[in-house]
Parts: sequence; structure tokens; C-alpha cells
Amino acid sequence: MQELEIERKNLLTKDEYIRLINGLSLTDITPQKQINHYFETPDFQLKQTGSALRIREKGDQYVLTLKEPHGDGLLETHAVLTKEEADRLINGTGELKPTIATRLLDLGVSLDALQFGGTLETNRIEVRKDDVLVVLDESHYLHHVDYELEIEGPTLELTEQRLQDILTRFSLTKKDTPNKIARFYAVLNNKDRLS
Repeated sequence: MQELEIERKNLLTKDEYIRLINGLSLTDITPQKQINHYFETPDFQLKQTGSALRIREKGDQYVLTLKEPHGDGLLETHAVLTKEEADRLINGTGELKPTIATRLLDLGVSLDALQFGGTLETNRIEVRKDDVLVVLDESHYLHHVDYELEIEGPTLELTEQRLQDILTRFSLTKKDTPNKIARFYAVLNNKDRLS
């Protein structure tokens, strides 16, 4: 299955995150836990193509997703996995689903070089407002915590406008916001350099 995702993000401080939860009246929503297991090659072949590969675990559901740049958004290719298939991929003994493997080969990514990089856990609050999905994430990885506002919408223009509306309304600074996998590997690489 494939879908086009159009999203814009902004990193938040913890105080800004709490201010948005209160200001957007989201205090009654229980955050949903999701776990991302990331994959990359040692020489970052996926990053070089602007792509990312992960298994997302939500409850007892496991979905392998390849994200590739596409127009105004990201083309996501999904493949449902069993827990056993997910565990084998994480342990380095599994095989990718053919739809994902074919797309990776088309990108020039060496399947044999792919390795499990680590896990990021997110507590996610989602609400649909003004024709977009407003998402607040608190993510934990590698003894690090960050907070993020994400807006998903049907067009780039609307998505950017809704993000700007919230930033303006709550006097938030627009920040350069790499995606979660880029932030994960940035912290991992910095940690490796320090150890």
C-alpha cells in the first residue's frame, strides 16, 4: 500500500509542548504510544536519497514503512508484518517484503547492508482541527527526549498555513526540524563520538 503524506513539523521546548496541550484543549486526550524501529546502512545510503525505513509498532500491529521524497510530501510504502517478522528484521535474520525491497533496490540501496539502528518511543496526541491533523509528540530515544508539533494536511499550502497559524497564535519560534529518524541518528552519532 502507498500513500502521499504532506506534513510540516516544528520542534518544541517542553514548556511550549505543555502550553499547546493546554491552549488547544487537548488535556483530556490520552497519548497513544507508538514505537519506531529504524534501519539504515553504515554509509547512510537511505539518508543520501532523502529516504527512511522503519517498523512502527502500535499495540499489536507492526508496519514496515519506506518514506521517499515525492513532490510536496513523502511517498510512503507500507507492508504489514507479524510480530515474528518484525522481530526477525530487527535481529538481522528477516527478509523485507517484496514491495519494500523493490523500492529500495530502485533507490540503489544495498539490501545486505541494511542494519537495525535503534528504537524511538513516542507518546502521540492527535486531533483533527481546521481540515488538518494536528499532532503533538513526546519522543524518547537514546536517553534523550524531544517535543514536536506536526501538521498533516491535504495540500502543502494549507499545511504550512495551519502550522504558521498555531506558531503565531501561541508566539512560538519556527525552528528547523529534521524528521525523527534524522534526529535519532544525529544523537546516536554524537553519542558514538563521545564514548
